[in-house]
Amino acid sequence: MDAPRQLHIAGTYTNWYSTVTIDGRTITPDRSQEVFDHSPDGFSWGFGGSGPAQLALAILLEAGVTTERAVQLHQRFKAEFLAPLDPDGPFVMHLDVVGWAHAQR
Repeated sequence: MDAPRQLHIAGTYTNWYSTVTIDGRTITPDRSQEVFDHSPDGFSWGFGGSGPAQLALAILLEAGVTTERAVQLHQRFKAEFLAPLDPDGPFVMHLDVVGWAHAQR
């Protein structure tokens, strides 16, 4: 089994627009919206709605989780990691996303 890979995931709001990076690379909702379009407005966090669901799906896909598994797990990921965040503030997390996905039943 591969060694755990901690991703550096960060999000900020600027003028009603959110920016999310993974290991310094900015991600967009485009790829995740092709799989499941929760939020045409893009990413958000700090509650249990469509923007955090889109972000959860995007993070799982960007981490390398298969599309099928990402769809199965993104609502759980949202509830565990994104909904509890401050909805008005930035966030930073270090997380082994693939390891978390493998541990889910």
